[in-house]
Amino acid sequence: MSQQTPCDPSDPVENAPGQAIGSELRLVRIRLALVVASTAMMSALLGAVVATIVVIGPLDELAAAVGTVPLPPAIVLGLIVVSSSWLMLRLAHQVIRPAEELDAARRRYGDLYASALTDALVDSLTGLGNHRAFQEEFDRQLDAVRRYGQQVALLLIDLDDFKTINDAAGHAVGDKALIEVSRLLRGGLRRSDRPFRVGGDEFAVLMPGTNADEAYLVARRILSSCLEPRRDSGFERGFSFSAGIAAAPAMGTVRSDLYARADDALYECKREGRTGIRVFDATRDERPLEGERLARAAHAIVEIVAADAVTPVYQPIVDVRNGAVVGFEGLARPASGSAFGDAASLFTVAEASGRTADLDWLCIRSIVAGARGLEPGQSLSLNLSPRTVEAPEFQPQPLLGLIARAGIAPDRIILEITERQAVENLDLLRVKLGACRTAGFRVAIDDVGAGNSGLRLLSQIHFDIVKIDLSLVHAGAQHEVSLDVVRSLSELARRWGAHAVAEGVETTAQLRMVRSIGLGHAQGYLLGRPMAEPLLASVDLDAIMNEEGAPALLRALAVSAT
Repeated sequence: MSQQTPCDPSDPVENAPGQAIGSELRLVRIRLALVVASTAMMSALLGAVVATIVVIGPLDELAAAVGTVPLPPAIVLGLIVVSSSWLMLRLAHQVIRPAEELDAARRRYGDLYASALTDALVDSLTGLGNHRAFQEEFDRQLDAVRRYGQQVALLLIDLDDFKTINDAAGHAVGDKALIEVSRLLRGGLRRSDRPFRVGGDEFAVLMPGTNADEAYLVARRILSSCLEPRRDSGFERGFSFSAGIAAAPAMGTVRSDLYARADDALYECKREGRTGIRVFDATRDERPLEGERLARAAHAIVEIVAADAVTPVYQPIVDVRNGAVVGFEGLARPASGSAFGDAASLFTVAEASGRTADLDWLCIRSIVAGARGLEPGQSLSLNLSPRTVEAPEFQPQPLLGLIARAGIAPDRIILEITERQAVENLDLLRVKLGACRTAGFRVAIDDVGAGNSGLRLLSQIHFDIVKIDLSLVHAGAQHEVSLDVVRSLSELARRWGAHAVAEGVETTAQLRMVRSIGLGHAQGYLLGRPMAEPLLASVDLDAIMNEEGAPALLRALAVSAT
């Protein structure tokens, strides 16, 4: 069964924005030509007047000569001069107006994006900053430490026995506990401190201008508040947490190292009985992070690559107008029995040990080999880190040979550039991706809207497909400002000749939002979970939109994924 693939150049809907831009440019050229013609006419008239003055002589003789001119021609001449002047000014204004409108639109999109980005960085349950907001703020604080010699303390908090609360009283009560902790954090911290919810029951606090001892006193005050009974909040018995503290620059200025050290201190606190706070001590708390532990993990990556020990899965990309599955995003999971429990930890260690490219190629080989069930016309997205593309040995030819053996044409392959690692050489990345497009591949950018790097790449490299980050999709279904940004990103993608795909669609409200703004393609657990083989041809959108049908459909997709 043949389906239309994302960014089909023959799709008149996708080419309409390009046609509109071409028409606008033609209109500007015509207006410029008329301005030049009007200017030439005015110049000729003024030149004639000057020449007459020179030839006839003094102005009184010119006046006498003009007086001999019959009245109708004089009126006509005056009207020509006035109308030419008006036409010239009018056309000049019309030439400038599109630029003014474009500048106003750019400012409006910038304001909308800034507002939506704020929403995307907020945890919807507690109102605190989320994990992405924490990472960005932590980087800013550490930059201030390195530049200006300032201090910052990191406090990591993990609620004790939170699973027991959820199991005994239900998730609604657990949510209330998380909200209560966020309230206590806001009340117990200083104005300069920044609290975040970074996981299920995990919180982080950044304390600028604070050393470890000062952070410890603040944490003790918050813990005392948590332990106190509060009848008005529904937690009469109170609850506790364990916490770990690390501070910069005393304990380093690298984000991953500081976080690991605070986490080590928290781990030791948990191990010793919970309900406490511990400041990191290198002589007592540090688990082997960079040394032996990293060496063992790196060796495990080598073994995984040598044994091809990853399992491919395929998440459908769905045309939300008719339910057709237009393609799949190929993903890889550690094989059963691996030293890694999930893909995130696998790639984290690969990055730390400099083996991202090896792991990327292993995943691509596994995904392509398992994609023989693709129907004609369905696309296959392959994830690539910028570091892999920037590597000297990266060329499109090996990938062309790989997909040829699998019977897949290059135009059905989408190379999706991930944000797992930062771009180090933008010019080199642009050249390498250009070579891939010349070879017939299409190129996508992942997680646009999650941070600034995606928009920066989007403005400097031509992409065929723009994948809108799930944080914006989720926020767009709840906030009008975020919805405007999703709509604007979709429109900008069309103007730049790209096709937009909504990521992370998990609720019917999000699906309705995606369809209402005209986004053609989407992916997410509501539409299809990652499955063992790319064998799905279509999705029943009517059943999904039916509140009673959605759970049954999800269960069916979950079974097919196993």
